[in-house]
Amino acid sequence: MTTAEISSHDELVASMTGGMVPTTPKVFNGTDKLRADGRPRPDFRAELRNIDNVRNAITFLSVLAAPALITYLVLWAGTWWAVALAVLPMGMVQTRMAILHHEGSHRLLFSKRSINDLLGVTFIGWLPFGTGTHHYRRGHANHHRDEFGPKEPDFLLYAFYPITRSSMRRKLLRDLFGVSAYRIVKPRFTGLVKPKYLSLSLRFFAGQVFVAALFWLAGSLSLYVWLWLLPYFSWYQLQNRLRAIAEHGGMTRSPDRRDTTHHVEQSWLPSLLIAPYYVGYHVAHHVDSGVPMRNLPRLHAALVDGGYIQEGSVWPSYRALWSALMSPASAKA
Repeated sequence: MTTAEISSHDELVASMTGGMVPTTPKVFNGTDKLRADGRPRPDFRAELRNIDNVRNAITFLSVLAAPALITYLVLWAGTWWAVALAVLPMGMVQTRMAILHHEGSHRLLFSKRSINDLLGVTFIGWLPFGTGTHHYRRGHANHHRDEFGPKEPDFLLYAFYPITRSSMRRKLLRDLFGVSAYRIVKPRFTGLVKPKYLSLSLRFFAGQVFVAALFWLAGSLSLYVWLWLLPYFSWYQLQNRLRAIAEHGGMTRSPDRRDTTHHVEQSWLPSLLIAPYYVGYHVAHHVDSGVPMRNLPRLHAALVDGGYIQEGSVWPSYRALWSALMSPASAKA
């Protein structure tokens, strides 16, 4: 980047981010397990790097089986209310697919890279409205390399917080009624007439034809609309925003991950609905993105016990953080 471009981005960071960064001093000199920047020291990191292939395989297979089970129960019930009740759990399944894809993009789903990429990137990154390529992995690497930096793919998603309640309401309604999903999917349609993006669009639509064919084979092609498109265009987008802003909303560019990322105390309900597979331990994930999901609670515990994650940097619940994100005077003191 040129000097002018760097200066311009610095101005954007200064004017658009940082409204939720804790202002209390944060001092940390490291421990026998952690470096001064929070990263685990070599021996501890080697322990944390262990990938549980067996449990991950069970998780992976259960996530693939879940849509079939939900569809079977809906067809068995044969009523409109069964379809309505299935929208939320199917959206939760799509969330789990996306998070397993996230784990695969970090090459942490399976220890053998070829299997990890085949299942975690190509396959499960293909079914839930993706292309099954490494484009997400490369873009997401920029997110971890320099949060809120010039190549941050989700800069605008996290910017300007805290905001007014009316602004938040408009965002959530756009998520719930398909506007956000339309903006995400639209490039796949325009890509059909742009040679540069044609292959990505074709892969995307091939994936959706495959999913629709599975519903057709199950006995109802219309359920592709009600049990696959509708959850993605509504609940999936809503919960994705709620989780994303709870991770980075209102934070800023900094070498200190406590200034780029929120930590929210974890509990069973948000873990079920929006933050499964330990993705809610997000400061730990950003301190060392090479730690597999099942070991993030252990790294988090070390960060708390060692004093890296301090009381002023912790939100007691997602509800408390979301409420603060909607209050212009709510930046943590």
